This record gives sequence, C-alpha cells and structure tokens, in this order.
Amino acid sequence: MLTVLDAVQKSTEYLEKKGIESARLNAELLLAEILNCKRLDLYLRFEKPLSDEETNKYREWIARRGKYEPLQYIIGHVEFYALKINVNSSVLIPRQETEILLETIIEQIKNRNGLKILDVGTGSGIIPVVLAKHLIDAQIISIDVSSDAINVAQNNALMNEVESKINFLHRDIFEADFEPDMFDIIVSNPPYVSSEEYISLQKEITEFEPRIALTDEGDGYKYYKFITEKAKLWLKENGKLYFEVGKDQSNKVIEIMNANEFRNIAALKDYLNIERVIKGEK
Repeated sequence: MLTVLDAVQKSTEYLEKKGIESARLNAELLLAEILNCKRLDLYLRFEKPLSDEETNKYREWIARRGKYEPLQYIIGHVEFYALKINVNSSVLIPRQETEILLETIIEQIKNRNGLKILDVGTGSGIIPVVLAKHLIDAQIISIDVSSDAINVAQNNALMNEVESKINFLHRDIFEADFEPDMFDIIVSNPPYVSSEEYISLQKEITEFEPRIALTDEGDGYKYYKFITEKAKLWLKENGKLYFEVGKDQSNKVIEIMNANEFRNIAALKDYLNIERVIKGEK
C-alpha cells in the first residue's frame, strides 16, 4: 500500500524520466486534487496510506501527464482571476497574461454602467465571465466558431452565476454581422501564433490544445486586421478596442490600429516586461 510520500516520490521520478518540467510540483498537484486538499497539506499527511481507488486514479493521471497531457486538462479546471474555470481539450488553457488584459479593461471602465461589450473568441469564457463579474450592468456578447467551446463557456458562466449577463453565440467572426455603433468595447485574445511558430511549440500545446484557437494558419495577424477593420464600424464613437498580443507583435498591431484611424493607442507590459495588451479608441 502506497503512502502519500511514496506516491509523490515514485511519480516524481517517473515524470522526470519522461522529461516533464516541474515534475515534483505536477505530482503533488495531481495527488492533492485526488485527495481534495491543498498541495501543502500533503506535507502534513506524508504517512497516510492511499486507498486502492485513490492509487488507481493517481496512476492513471500520472500516466496521462507522462504522455504530455496538460495538468489542467487532467484535473479539469483552473483558478483564474479568483474564479474556478472548467477546461477541457476543446478550449485553450487560460494563461496568466490574459489577466493583464482583464485588469486593464476593468480598471479603465469599472465606474461605467450599462456598457455593451463584444468578446471575439470565447474559448473557456474567461474574458466574458470575469468582465460580467466585475462590471455593473454590462451586456456582453461573446462569439466563437467552436460549438464545443461555447458549451464550456456557458457552463462556466452558469457556475460563476453570470449567465444572465452574457449572450454566447456560435459564430465565425468572418461571417458575423452587427449593427454600426453597437458596442462600447470590443475585446479579443485571438489566435495569434503564426503557422511557422506553431510547429516549434511544446508538445503539451500542439498535441492537446485546440489548434484553431492558437494559430491563424498565416502570419499571426489575420484576426487583428479583420477585427480592427470591423471595430471601426461596430464601435460607438470613442469606443475602445482591446487586444492581447503575442511576443514581438505589439508594433505591428499598433500599426494596424493606426492604419484604421484609432487614437490614444497604448501598449501595456506583462509580468515578464513583454508588451502584451494593446488598446485604442475609435
């Protein structure tokens, strides 16, 4: 019978042999999820024996992680912006960088009521769900080409009690049609990885996360160009456009927004000092 310590040590060795980064942390997080406790609580119960059910589930999860399946998909959820968000292989795993995007929007418009917001690229729903939680009386439309992603996002909105504030639409942005001057804000974290860059990404990404949500199968700027052009029509006067961008993309996206006559354009840096958020005003 395995104890908690035995299980963590053996699993760490296994994951290290498979080349998994932060093997010990992965082993501990997976076991903590199974035991329904915090990771640090494992250190207070190292001698606790695991039941057969716990052992079998842990072995299954460790085997999946050893095949590079992301920990977040195995567990089935992440904590993002202090909210629980369910994820599966239909949606991207939320990244810390997107918190910068949301912090920027919330800080700049938190005192305005009744805003109409368009989110392009719903994914797991982190952008519309967080905005709905923090903005008073906001009316949010969130669109995604993937019906599976829409289902995940709807469940996350329901779980976080904001489902009445968000209208999720299964729609391709290139076929979408909204009224002129309809929105106060348009926000997007679009597929921005170029086809050339995509092939060099980690196995955890290329083998498990949805390709359609990662790359535009071109130079990485397809969505920025199209959304910016449409934002000129769909935004109200003085309406704001917010993008999350990839590393070294900020100058090009600023150029795109300038070409479409946006003003007060600015770039904001993430925790690694990378320009990650671009904002502009119609």
